[in-house]
Amino acid sequence: MIFKNKKNYAPLIIIAVCCVFFSCKKNAHTSATGTYKIMRVSLSNATISSNYSASVQGKQNVEIRPQVSGLITKIYINEGAVVKKGQFLFVIDQVPYQAALETAIADVMSAQAKVATAQLEADSKRELFGENVISEFELKTAQNSLLEAKAALAQARATEKNARNSLSYTVIKSPVDGVASMIPYKVGALVNSSITDPLVTVTSEAEMYVYFSMTENSLLELGKGKERLTDIIPNMPAVKLVLNNGTAYDVDGKIDAISGTIDPQTGAVSVRAIFENPKHILRNGGTASLIIPYEKKNCIIIPKTATFEIQDKIYVYKVVEGKAVSAEIVPFKINNGTEYAVESGLKTGDLIVAEGAGLLREGTPIQTIEK
Repeated sequence: MIFKNKKNYAPLIIIAVCCVFFSCKKNAHTSATGTYKIMRVSLSNATISSNYSASVQGKQNVEIRPQVSGLITKIYINEGAVVKKGQFLFVIDQVPYQAALETAIADVMSAQAKVATAQLEADSKRELFGENVISEFELKTAQNSLLEAKAALAQARATEKNARNSLSYTVIKSPVDGVASMIPYKVGALVNSSITDPLVTVTSEAEMYVYFSMTENSLLELGKGKERLTDIIPNMPAVKLVLNNGTAYDVDGKIDAISGTIDPQTGAVSVRAIFENPKHILRNGGTASLIIPYEKKNCIIIPKTATFEIQDKIYVYKVVEGKAVSAEIVPFKINNGTEYAVESGLKTGDLIVAEGAGLLREGTPIQTIEK
């Protein structure tokens, strides 16, 4: 067919295109019906675990610093070595301190001699005064000289004590059992009490502290409604640790300290757990994941894949007469990142979409495969 006047048929062409467009749109809209996994809600007992990033520190982490200045003349340990309490670590040049001690001892001997002389003088003056040979002024002068000599002796003895202490400080011993860090100084290095880096750090690894942070709400939930820290800590469950390589640490720990203040910026509370470390697997400065289990009895557990969130509220899609119907739920405040314990919004026997809830729309027809 040949159209002689194309302008007369332009409106017809536009109407035909629109009909095709709306027909396609309608077909696309009705093709949203899909097959979804569903689950039937039931009650169960569950352990909900929360993971927290944590840092590991030795219970005793002692920085060893010199108390006197001088050159390091000996280093008795290797870097990273296991050391015992009282073991020699370093020796600082003892020559000047030995000389100072000998001088102090000589000063004490000299002061003792002066005291003895002043005592003789005072005793003699006392006898003469008793015989009215000398005046009271001369007696008092002799007694004062004795007191002055005794004071000088006491000062000399104090100087000797300081000299002995300074000499003893040239031999540096470990104050605790532990493991030595790297040593930034070598023999011949000049050190003093104000050095920036310690001579070595000795970490006691028999027990280790693990530090982490948690929200105030989580803390109160774990404390089972207790408000005072002294009441919360005894109610905290035993905690577990996952090492940085993903392996589980085989010794459970116990939360033993909770900060009394809350960070105003994050709303988090600093918490400390203690772990026995008999095999010395945990090392000072390490990182790990701390796991806190929470026992829930007779509760509804659903996967997070069954939920979606709108304006800080959490919803699921129930399957009602073959269609998706949204329902708000209130989950327990603690979750393990993959599941929710539902406090309200669901009841036993409800059917819900178990996966892909975020892709559905209200009223979407559901072809179900029960999970």
